Amino acid sequence: MDVVKSFHLEEKRCFTFIGEAGSGKSEIAINFAKILRKKTKKEIHFFDFDMSKPLFRAREAQKELESAGISVHFEKQFMDAPTQVGGLISCLKEKNHLVVLDVGGDAVGSRAIGGFAKWLNAEYSLVYFVINPYRPWSSDLRHIDETLGSILRVTHLQFEKLHLISNPNLGITTRIGDVVSGHRKLKKNLESHLPIDFLCVKEELAGQLEDVGTVPILPLKLALSYEWTAK
Repeated sequence: MDVVKSFHLEEKRCFTFIGEAGSGKSEIAINFAKILRKKTKKEIHFFDFDMSKPLFRAREAQKELESAGISVHFEKQFMDAPTQVGGLISCLKEKNHLVVLDVGGDAVGSRAIGGFAKWLNAEYSLVYFVINPYRPWSSDLRHIDETLGSILRVTHLQFEKLHLISNPNLGITTRIGDVVSGHRKLKKNLESHLPIDFLCVKEELAGQLEDVGTVPILPLKLALSYEWTAK
């Protein structure tokens, strides 16, 4: 099944990525934006709203995104002072723009988009909740519910807007068995609540992926890394 069909590009033009810190939102949002660039002639605007941590932020891939023809928006931080990026509403008002939002993890980091709920809950908007079942606050249905509930309360996003992304991984040590077992566990926990739109996996493992049913696969080319693991 073509993963791009699950993006709902015919009717959506704003895509927001939320989830627990460390769930992989930034990597997925970066790959998502690059796919949009290949699939449409519309302007692509990427907003880095992550103000909660100094590592693994999408802004570190600014040059890569801009070289692909994607406009990147963020505000530089001074120490730990939170800063709000501008220009989002003007982009959302342009029907020939596609907007991707990478939002900081947990309720503290997600609070930054609360003032934009009117636009992010609009018919043209879609919200992806990224879940890595190996993260401490996404390991079971109770923890997932607590994490999601805290994010929805501060962002004012509507539950009905949610689409789920499965991103089971253990970082650089991830093996194909980890992906399969993590996805099966997540599907079992959520199958009676919300469907999973697609499953993410590092592109070097994607060819080994079997026995995950009909869920579309999004291979990830990782763009972010700690300095001590970068080649």
